[in-house]
Amino acid sequence: MAPHETDIDAPDVDDDFDEVILKPSADLPADRFLDRELSWLAFNQRVLELAEDEKLPLLERANFLAIFASNLDEFFMVRVAGLKRRIMTGLAVPTNIGRAPGDVLADISARAHELQLRHAKVYHDSVKPALSEAGIQVVTWGSLDEADHEILHRYFTDQIFPVLMPLAVDPAHPFPYISGLSLNLAIRVRNAKTGTEEFARLKVPQMLPRFVRVDSREGVASLRYIALEDLIANQLQDLFPGMEILEHHTFRVTRNEDVQIDEDETEDLIQVLEKGLLKRRFGPPIRLEVGEEMDPTTLDLLIRELDITEQEVYRLPEPLNLGGLFEIAGIKRPDLHYPPHVPTTAAALTTAEANEPRSIFASIRRGDVLLHHPYESFSTSVQSFLEQAAADPNVLAIKQTLYRTSGDSPIVQALINAAEAGKQVLALVEIKARFDEQANISWARKLEKAGVHVVYGLVGLKTHCKLALVIRQEKGELKHYSHIGTGNYNPKTSRLYEDFGLLTADPQVGKDLTRLFNELSGYAIEKKFKRLLVAPLHLRKGLLKLIHQETTNAQAGKPARIRIKINSMVDEKIIDALYLASRAGVQVDVWVRGISSIKAGVPGLSENIRVRSILGRYLEHSRIFIFENAGDPQVYIGSADMMHRNLDRRVEALVRLPNTEHITELDELFNLAMDDATASWWLESDGSWSRHTVDASGAALIDLQDHLMKSISKRRRPGGHR
Repeated sequence: MAPHETDIDAPDVDDDFDEVILKPSADLPADRFLDRELSWLAFNQRVLELAEDEKLPLLERANFLAIFASNLDEFFMVRVAGLKRRIMTGLAVPTNIGRAPGDVLADISARAHELQLRHAKVYHDSVKPALSEAGIQVVTWGSLDEADHEILHRYFTDQIFPVLMPLAVDPAHPFPYISGLSLNLAIRVRNAKTGTEEFARLKVPQMLPRFVRVDSREGVASLRYIALEDLIANQLQDLFPGMEILEHHTFRVTRNEDVQIDEDETEDLIQVLEKGLLKRRFGPPIRLEVGEEMDPTTLDLLIRELDITEQEVYRLPEPLNLGGLFEIAGIKRPDLHYPPHVPTTAAALTTAEANEPRSIFASIRRGDVLLHHPYESFSTSVQSFLEQAAADPNVLAIKQTLYRTSGDSPIVQALINAAEAGKQVLALVEIKARFDEQANISWARKLEKAGVHVVYGLVGLKTHCKLALVIRQEKGELKHYSHIGTGNYNPKTSRLYEDFGLLTADPQVGKDLTRLFNELSGYAIEKKFKRLLVAPLHLRKGLLKLIHQETTNAQAGKPARIRIKINSMVDEKIIDALYLASRAGVQVDVWVRGISSIKAGVPGLSENIRVRSILGRYLEHSRIFIFENAGDPQVYIGSADMMHRNLDRRVEALVRLPNTEHITELDELFNLAMDDATASWWLESDGSWSRHTVDASGAALIDLQDHLMKSISKRRRPGGHR
C-alpha cells in the first residue's frame, strides 16, 4: 500500500447504510449496560489503587492521591450536580440503565463515602509514614517545639496574617458565601466580656502554599511541612483578640460548577459565556466535607446555612483536600519519582545526520508520519510543524482548532507570528471547553488582536476535534499539509498524556480538512468526507456500518475482529452493535481508560468481548478503532469517545490510516495491551474490575508504558543512524 494512498473516487464510509439494520434484537437483555456514574467511580478507584501500590515511587503515589481528589471534585461538580439538577427541575429521566436519578445518587453517595475514607486511610496509614521515613514529614503544630513555633509564628505574621479575612456571623453579619472548593475554618468563640458565643468563618487563602515549610534552612534530604490550615488554626488568638477560642474545625464545600449556556445565534457568545462563568461561583452546594472531629453544634449550623442534606456530608480525617498533595509530589527528589524520560524525535522527522537542517515539510512529503506522544516529542513534531509554517515564506495559510492549550503556549505564539507575517490564519477556539472557558476567552482575544481570524464554532456544538491545516505554495501549486490528533494542542499535557497524531501531505485529507474548516467557520456540517468520519452527523453511523460489516463477515466465515481504544464507552447504539457482533462470533477487544457501560464475558451476550484498562505514569488518552475487514484492515484515530456528547453534541473527527506500517504498529500495540502478560485491569462479567500485576509465579507483568518508552527510543533515523 502506498504511503499516500488517496481515495478521491472512493465512496463515503457511510454511503447507502441503513441504520435500521442495527436496531438491537428483542432478546438483548434489559440489564445489558453498566451504570456510567458507578463505572466512573470504579475508574477513580483504579487511580486510588495506584496510590496504594507500594512498588511505585513514593512521590508518584502522593501524586495519584492528589489526582484521585481532583478527579472526584470534578465528578461532583459536573456529574453529581447534573443528577441533582435533573431531580430538582423535574426532568429526572431514567439513567442509562433505567434507574431513577435519585436511586443512582444514593448509590454514588455510598460509594463515594467509602472511597473517600479509603483515600484518607491510604494517606494516613501508608503514604504519610513512608514520606516521613524518606525524610519528608507532614507534621502538626502540636508535634513541634518552641523554636519551630517561633519560626512559624514569624512566617504567619509576615506572610499570612495580612491576607486573612475573618468573617463574623451575627445579626449584623449574615452567614457568608462559601466559595466552591475553598478550604475554610469554622470557628466558635466566646466573648470574654459578655459571655455570648459567636461563630466566624475564616477562608484559608488559596494563593498561598497548601503545605508550609517549617524551617527553610533544612536540606532537601530532611524536609518538614505543616498544613496551612493547621498553622492558621494555632494563631487564631491573633485574629480574635480578647475572645476565647472554643472550637475550630476545617470544612470544604463543593458546588455545582457545570455552566449551562443557552446559546442564541443573535447573541455574542463570549458575553453570554462570561455571564455564565460569573454564575458558576454561586452554584448550589452538593458536597460538604468536614473534619471528623467537628462538634455537632458547628456541623448543624453549616448544614442549615448551606441547605445541604446529611447524605451530602463527608466526615473525613484531616487534612481535608488531599489535592494539595500535588505540592508535596512536586518535591525534587529523583529517587522518589519515576526515572526521567526524554521524548525522542519521531524517526521519520529526523535527518540522516544529526546536524543536518531539518525541514518538516520535506519529511512529511516522504510519507505519512504517525506520532505517538509522549514517547515521541510533541515539540519537535507538532509544535515544530506550526512554528516552521509560521516562519516559512511559502506558507500562505494556517487553520487550526484549539480546545485546550497551555499558558505561554508556543502554539498560540506560532499562530500570532504567522498572522503578523501576513499569512491567512484561522483559529477555531472552543471557548466552551469546561473549566478552561476563561483561559480560552483570553487566548481568543489575544489572537484577534494579532490579526488572526478567530471563530467559535457552531451554535449548540462544541468543537472537540484536533485539526491543523497548512497551505503551502510549491512550484506554482498549492500543497496541503495536515495534522489530525487524538489530543489537545497543549505542550504541557503532551508530556503527560498518551496520544497519537497523523502528519500527512495526502491531498484527499487536505481537501477534507479544507471543507471541514470552511463549514466550521460557516454555518453547518452537512457533507460527508472521504478520509474522515465527522460527528455529529456521520461518525456514529460510519462506525455502526464498520461494526456491522464485521458481524456480516463473521457470519460468512470471513476473518472478523474489532479493536477499540477509548477513554469512555457509553453510547448504547455502539454497545448494542458490539453485542450483536460478539454473538456472531466477532472477537471484540475494548481498551478503556475510564467509564465502561459495556459488559464483558457474559454468556449469550458478550462472551467474545474483552475489556481491559491500563493506568500508569501517563494518562492513556488516544482513541483508536481497528476493523479486520476480512483481511483489509480499516483503521481510524481521532478525538471521539463513545459517548452521547461526543457523537451528538460535538464536532469530532476520525481519520483513516492507509499506511500498512502504521496499521501494523497499532495492531501490535493492541496485542501487547490485551496480552495476559501485560499489567492491566480486567472488567469481569459481574461488572467489577480486577487488577493483574504479577503472573502465577509472582513475577511482575509487563508495564506497557515502560516497554514503549524503551522500544520507541530505539527506533532508527533514516539511513540507519540512531
